Amino acid sequence: MKELSLKYGCNPNQKPSRIFMEEGELPLEILNGRPGYINFLDALNSWQLVKELKAATGLPAAASFKHVSPAGAAVGLPLNDTLRKIYFVDDIDFELTPIANAYARARGADRMCSYGDFVALSDTCDKATALLIKREVSDGVIAPDFTSEALEILKEKRKGTYNVIKIDPEYRPCPVERKQVFGITFEQGRNEVRLDDDALFEDIPTQNKTFTPEAKRDLIISLITLKYTQSNSVCYVKDGQAIGIGAGQQSRIHCTRLAGNKADTWWLRQNPKVMTLPFKPGIRRADRDNTIDLYIGDESEDVLREGAWQQFFTEKPEPLTPEEKKAWIARNTNVALGSDAFFPFGDNIERAHKSGVKYIAQAGGSIRDDHVIDTCDKYGIAMAFTHVRLFHH
Repeated sequence: MKELSLKYGCNPNQKPSRIFMEEGELPLEILNGRPGYINFLDALNSWQLVKELKAATGLPAAASFKHVSPAGAAVGLPLNDTLRKIYFVDDIDFELTPIANAYARARGADRMCSYGDFVALSDTCDKATALLIKREVSDGVIAPDFTSEALEILKEKRKGTYNVIKIDPEYRPCPVERKQVFGITFEQGRNEVRLDDDALFEDIPTQNKTFTPEAKRDLIISLITLKYTQSNSVCYVKDGQAIGIGAGQQSRIHCTRLAGNKADTWWLRQNPKVMTLPFKPGIRRADRDNTIDLYIGDESEDVLREGAWQQFFTEKPEPLTPEEKKAWIARNTNVALGSDAFFPFGDNIERAHKSGVKYIAQAGGSIRDDHVIDTCDKYGIAMAFTHVRLFHH
């Protein structure tokens, strides 16, 4: 198949629309559904991300994409009981495989942003992963293959319209890529930089120069995630998964704050008060996500006031006070942080420190690098200058 006609482009008024190959055939096959223009943008960007994560770490990888940026990305490390609960997989009666663990992490880290996502898997989608995907609101999935059981499960999703794309893992694109804007064609070499290169961690200007193997793994995950995130972007990673991604902000500090707030929310969801919220039976998963987000945030009265809490809970929960939130967030440690370009000011480090960041990888090259380094030294943070910029547009 050399080309595929689409219903419309980014919006219904943008017709005609298609994807096609100038040379050769499309390296993908539609096994179910009818993916659209944005679906394919998410699918092809997310596939590149998980393929690189697998190559860099040797572990199965998954990503959850929304509007051409990842909402979550992770490798297939086992889940502890706490993560199983906050990712809503503590009720399953089957064993999670490595690729299912990767998916649960990627989908669960930021459940609000992953709602209606497109999923990418580095490995064959198996029955366990398909059963997890079936439970969530999602537009589609791309993977190198699907077991027969997994495919049948996914074909039942969304009344039989769920988008399932099989991609050739051996496909290699042309080293030069093009796109058009306002009728003008842009051309550039593909960004083929290797982000698991030890050379990226050789320039360490901070007093703390120690990166544990786990920290280096997490920094590599953050950099690969950033490579496919709309810039400006910053990514917090812990224990093999992105826990906060700030995408498409014009200001670097706003990226760091946005991603840091998401990382804090991920951590607050593990607070005992949140994990023991007395939800009424039958509350939908999406409603539970929204309720938890409000309870954790600054608008908790929206779900705690009289007449509101009865809709969600069997009894009125105790509020999570600002003091309790601050104390709990302070317990998060060993977080890794990547940035797709240099930090221009030390305020980014100050904000990162509040979310438990201990390791940083960034391009370096700011005229205020000395201030950024001094701020890292104030908190004992180890920082590497990678000398690699990762803008993505």
